Amino acid sequence: MGAGAVGVAAGVTDGGAADEAGADGGGDAAAAEGAVLSEAAAELAAQRELRERIEQRKAEKDGPIPAGTKLSGQAADLLAAVRAVESGDKPDPALLRAVAAPAPAPARVASGGAPATPAAPVAVAPAPGPVPAPRAVVDGVRAVLAEGGAPEAFAGQVSAVLGEQAAGLLREDPWQLLAVPGVRPEQADGFARALLGAACGPGDERRAAALVGWLLERGALQGHTALEASAVRTALAGHGVPDPDEAVRHAVAEGAVLVFQEGPDDDENENENDDDDENEAEEDAGGEEAGGGAREDSTADDAAERPVLLGLDRYALAEESLADGLARLVKTGPDASWEEAAAAAGSPSAAELVRAVAGHGLVLHTGGEAARAEPAALAEAARALGLRAVVAAHSENGRDRLGGGAENGAGAGETGSGGGAGRDVVTVAGLLAGAEGPGRDADGMFALDLLVVLDAPQLDVETATMLVESLPDGSRLVLSGDPGVLWSAGAGRVFGDLLAARVCPQIASRTPDPGPVGELVSGIGIGELNQVAAPGKEVVIVPVRDAGEAVHRTVQLVADSVPRAFGLAAGQTQVITVGHGGSAGTRALNAALKERLNPGPGRFAGFDPGDRIAYVPAPGRTLQGSVLSADADGLHLECGGAAVVVPKDRVESAVRHGWALTAHQAAGMRWEAAVVVLPGDAAQGLSRPWVYTAFGRGARHLSVVHGVDEALPRAVAEGVPRERVTRLRGLVEGLLAEAGA
Repeated sequence: MGAGAVGVAAGVTDGGAADEAGADGGGDAAAAEGAVLSEAAAELAAQRELRERIEQRKAEKDGPIPAGTKLSGQAADLLAAVRAVESGDKPDPALLRAVAAPAPAPARVASGGAPATPAAPVAVAPAPGPVPAPRAVVDGVRAVLAEGGAPEAFAGQVSAVLGEQAAGLLREDPWQLLAVPGVRPEQADGFARALLGAACGPGDERRAAALVGWLLERGALQGHTALEASAVRTALAGHGVPDPDEAVRHAVAEGAVLVFQEGPDDDENENENDDDDENEAEEDAGGEEAGGGAREDSTADDAAERPVLLGLDRYALAEESLADGLARLVKTGPDASWEEAAAAAGSPSAAELVRAVAGHGLVLHTGGEAARAEPAALAEAARALGLRAVVAAHSENGRDRLGGGAENGAGAGETGSGGGAGRDVVTVAGLLAGAEGPGRDADGMFALDLLVVLDAPQLDVETATMLVESLPDGSRLVLSGDPGVLWSAGAGRVFGDLLAARVCPQIASRTPDPGPVGELVSGIGIGELNQVAAPGKEVVIVPVRDAGEAVHRTVQLVADSVPRAFGLAAGQTQVITVGHGGSAGTRALNAALKERLNPGPGRFAGFDPGDRIAYVPAPGRTLQGSVLSADADGLHLECGGAAVVVPKDRVESAVRHGWALTAHQAAGMRWEAAVVVLPGDAAQGLSRPWVYTAFGRGARHLSVVHGVDEALPRAVAEGVPRERVTRLRGLVEGLLAEAGA
């Protein structure tokens, strides 16, 4: 493999949601060997502790599966079940129930009850990046990479991902390289051939196991928490694996992946209830074996129709823990003291929301931008009752729109323009890190009674698990958001799964977004691209013939037309386009906008003081700001009023110019004006959620640079999002069914 074979980007390489939501993946090269830990070191240390708790929980549940040894216990049951289903045989229904059974809920302290062992959060929040490995580890990996023909500069990132034994792991199993974000199978194959020579081939068991894990990680970048086993086998065949069936079985046996067959549907529940009655009667008459046989036939027939899923333990544990926590919240009883707050809530929708929270521990709230005032009013009503209430938004931009700001650190108490105390309006990331909000109690739980999470569609499964597992018993959770926008950049579809499960009250706001932009976006939400009256040029369509004209007209709009018509500064207008690449993607648009708005030589890794930037500290989280300076410590930024230093080795992968963003990056944020750019080559990237999200980012004005002809109305009418494979809905429904809720 040549020197450039592994010079790949850290991140998604196939245009998935996380790629669109992130910065350019330039690779955190080997500069990590001598780097000083960034300002996120404290957060990373806490997350390492949470990772250890995950491993401890996994060990307590099943115990480790030593590679190459015979399976026993539940692991053997799972493998037997998947083999039986895939071969067409009738599996043992007891095995299928073991496959579908979620993890037991952790012991907690019930309100007014006897104390129990407190449960701590068990999921891992997205980390800003891997912790740099020691120099000796990096040197060892560098030697192995050189031997395999891979770029030695890649050693730092490989070491950070694979850990202290990285060199030995790579030498024994070169396909471990696929665990590093951005590495593709053909690159790992070339590396393996260089190290192993004729000793390796496409059917190598090590290659097969690594490919299965890589496919599941790739699926997670596209939003899936699991994949159907049949889809994995098909993909393995596409990568030249001679026996995909055996490859999947081997990956399960080695403990590289987990196997599931999700729980019974409603018809099966009815069958099992009937069978239970029959079994009880026959047991009384001495017919225990006959009754058991009747249940097996019913369960096995239904089970054969349900797909077998493969998943990584990381997402499996997160979904199981999240389901446990959500079921606990659903079972939280009513509190009559809330009723008096409903009368003071303001709008009828807000009053309805308060009454729902009075009776339930988990409530879902849907609505657009204007509807955000309703959960904010709920939080104010809770505070008026003497309760501890916090509102958390996805982004700093969303937090600031509710009156929060850079002063929202722990202990701040200033009142913002939104009417709430500064510390009571936070970001989700800041709340989890302890940098914002009320902090945690002695058991590691949030010191609050009510948590309202805005922009709930942006919650991936791991972040949602961290939030829910950090809520103390007796507290209440409201998830609020617009179900029409793009889903999270990370794996999962938490808000959508809960809306579909219907296990708690759902309050739909009756407050529409005002003005021509609101009217246009409301139509898009139901599949209609309508012409709207815009007497004040609130909505403007700018037709273009090609990408070059699209870039030219975009610069003209941002620099001249929109500021002149609406009295806005250039920084109050945001450009949104389909992707980073292409003739009118973020790279091309940002280059043109920089040349017009802040020209310079780009002497700081392509940046100059005053450049508008988008900083991605973790996948799915974008901070906007500007460049201040650069020195030996890295690139100095100002983001939302706070000073940020990005180490030199992180700049290429985490920072890009920010005059133009993708719609995924812009989700959860809003500006006074938005310019949406749709060049001809953008047609394939359009869907109804994409258009809905992009067109709704401008509060006062929307310009559409339109070069996709009929592809735009077709996307609005027909472009439904691709479904994500997740397990959360079934897990929550199963837990509540078992509890009789």
